[in-house]
Parts: sequence; structure tokens; C-alpha cells
Amino acid sequence: MDYISRWLPFPFEHLPFVLLVFAIAFTLHEFAHAYLAYRFGDDTAYRQGRVTLNPLAHFDVLGTILLLIAGFGWAKPVPVMRSKFRYPRLMGVVVSAAGPLSNLLLAFVGVAAETVLLSTAALEQAPRLAQAAVHTFLMYFIGLNGFLFFFNLLPFPPLDGYRIVEDVVPRHVRARLSQYEQWGVFVFLLLVFIPPLNRLVIGRLFDWNTEVIDWFRSLMSVWQG
Repeated sequence: MDYISRWLPFPFEHLPFVLLVFAIAFTLHEFAHAYLAYRFGDDTAYRQGRVTLNPLAHFDVLGTILLLIAGFGWAKPVPVMRSKFRYPRLMGVVVSAAGPLSNLLLAFVGVAAETVLLSTAALEQAPRLAQAAVHTFLMYFIGLNGFLFFFNLLPFPPLDGYRIVEDVVPRHVRARLSQYEQWGVFVFLLLVFIPPLNRLVIGRLFDWNTEVIDWFRSLMSVWQG
């Protein structure tokens, strides 16, 4: 197991927790996109069975494999036709932002659950193995959902941040962006796999994530006290 763990981004014994957290995070993320697009008048995702909380509907084989071997991955993208929206640009921003915001909400829910469990000592009588399992799950649930919020807001295709930029900038800028969109994926991969760039950008995302999670915990402390 130690040999396998050296080649994985997560400890081997933590993989069930990681996969469960990503299944929840990706499912709600894509559901948020699909549901709002449907409510705004685009039934494309609905007709493809994507307005659902069934993880299998959002499962992507390559994204899951990369998740296990590289520490990042993706679910099956939700198709969105902005031309069907009454206000394409405004509603496009809302639909794009809904995914990352769903992950931020999950991170907050995780912090709230953690706070309640600690303040009520609800797990005090549980077996040590169960306590460790809950602690590990919440650690990944809070940390990974918070990170996904920031990560998906990066302004590189195919991430949600890029789609938001597309809908915010003037039309002539959007047309120019589309000319270079094919290269955005390579920039994105460079950020992930080139260590100095990874530390500069991805490392900063982890810092912001820690700050936000700490802020959530302080909010819960104020609520308790």
C-alpha cells in the first residue's frame, strides 16, 4: 500500500472518502448548472437527463481517472445554450456561477456539521474507527469543496470562471477571446503540471481556501457564543 500511495495524490486508505466527497461535490455542481439553465428556459440539459442528483448522470471516465492519479478531475460538462435565455449574458453568468457557489455552500455546510459535532460531543461514545472516519470525511468535504469554489473561478477554459468572463466582457472582446480559447486548455494544464506555476497559482488558491474556511469557523463560533 505504501508503494501505491507514493504514486497517488491522496493516501490510499483515504480514497473512499475522497471519491465520496468528489461524487457529492461534482453532482451538486453540475446539477446547479443544469437546474438553473432549465429554469431560465434552456431545456438542453433537462432532455439529456442532467437535471438530477444521480451522480451517474454526471460521471466522466477520464475526469475520474485523472482525479485518482493527478489530484484533479472533472464531471461531465453540462450543455448550456445561452441563446434560449431571456437575458443571455446575465443569466449565463448566474448559471456559470451556480456551480462554484454550490461548492462554497457545501463547504459551509461541512463546517456547520463539524461545529455541531464538536460542540455536542455527539461522537464521543462512538468507536474510535467511526470517529476517525467522520473526521476524515469532513476534512476532505470542507477542504475540497472550498478549493473547488476557487479553482472553478479561474478564468481559463473549460472552467466556469472563463464562461463568466465571456458573458461580462464586451462582445468584441468575447469574439477575440474565442479565437484563443483552444489554447486556454494548454495554459490550464501548464498551471496544474508545472511546479513553479502550480505553486504560484494553485498554491494561492489553497491559501484563500484556508482563509475562507477559517472565516466560516469564526462565524460558527460567533453563532454558538
